[in-house]
Amino acid sequence: MPLHGVAVTVPEPWGTQLQSAREEFGDPMASAIPPHVTLLPPTAVDPDDLEPFVAHLQRVCADVAPFEMVLSGTGTFRPVSPVVFVQVSSGIAPCEQLERAVRSGPVERVLEFPYHPHVTIAHHLGEPELDRAFEGMAGFRCEFPVTSVELYQHDPDGVWRVVRSFDLEGTPEA
Repeated sequence: MPLHGVAVTVPEPWGTQLQSAREEFGDPMASAIPPHVTLLPPTAVDPDDLEPFVAHLQRVCADVAPFEMVLSGTGTFRPVSPVVFVQVSSGIAPCEQLERAVRSGPVERVLEFPYHPHVTIAHHLGEPELDRAFEGMAGFRCEFPVTSVELYQHDPDGVWRVVRSFDLEGTPEA
């Protein structure tokens, strides 16, 4: 069954910067996975459920207003999971709202860990590489408007490919 995920894609020029950093730290998935903030991790979606899921994502995104995201500094899930990430320092609440709404539809997914929006920059590497990623990106900062979310297909070759983009259409709060 095909795997699909939903994410906020980090735009240029920061997407390329983060992807290059991930490659530099030796993460073999750097070229396969675009820098993103996950809203739904890769999840098996029955082909019969894809159309209702797309309709659900359209409804969700129609209700959420565009928002500003700031990525700043690093964090890690060690020792629980060998991951180093760039932190979402602004935009957390809208990501949490989107994540809950996305998972409330026809595609169900029980999370292995509590939801924590972030951008992975090193995963399943040795401690020295994880330390280098943590220290090397500690000063990273960028900000950008989030105006859409993407539905990705996780293909058998390991590459995440955008299947569809959904504009955030809600009215911003005053």
